[in-house]
Amino acid sequence: MQKRAVFLDRDGVINRSDGKPPNTPEELVLLPKVSEAISRLNAAGFLVFVVTNQGGVGLGYMTKKSLDRIHEKLLQEVKEGGGRIDEIKACTHRPRAGCSCRKPKPGMILDLAAKYDIDLAKSYMVGDRDSDIEAGRAAGIKTIFIGNRAEAPEEADFTAPDLFSAAEMILRE
Repeated sequence: MQKRAVFLDRDGVINRSDGKPPNTPEELVLLPKVSEAISRLNAAGFLVFVVTNQGGVGLGYMTKKSLDRIHEKLLQEVKEGGGRIDEIKACTHRPRAGCSCRKPKPGMILDLAAKYDIDLAKSYMVGDRDSDIEAGRAAGIKTIFIGNRAEAPEEADFTAPDLFSAAEMILRE
């Protein structure tokens, strides 16, 4: 039986980005109620994945090792808050590199869906940028835009102010 999943963008959905993504573990600060939201999704049987564009590696702003340390901290903080992220997938290519994994292309979502036997029709992409919504739509999953309705791309299926609200919406549906 295929599984359901929630695919999350990282910066601006899980952690503060303040105009730039964290380049060190110390700069990673989770947004309020993120661990609780993920925990609730886990309890309802959803696998939770992070799919994030991290072109700073390809551009030389950080190393792959630094990115791995940031993600280790992210996994640990979510775990300490009672949640579980099943896998983090990052596109580390330079922007405009033409890869199939950089959002708005759906490569990261499709790779994870194949690896974990995910039913895309019963899954969600949650993100705060047009590229997140486009990637979700291209993968055939429902999309939730984090932000206000006026800024949401018209292609987004739903809008929520934050991840906790998005999780509540998913659990109600």
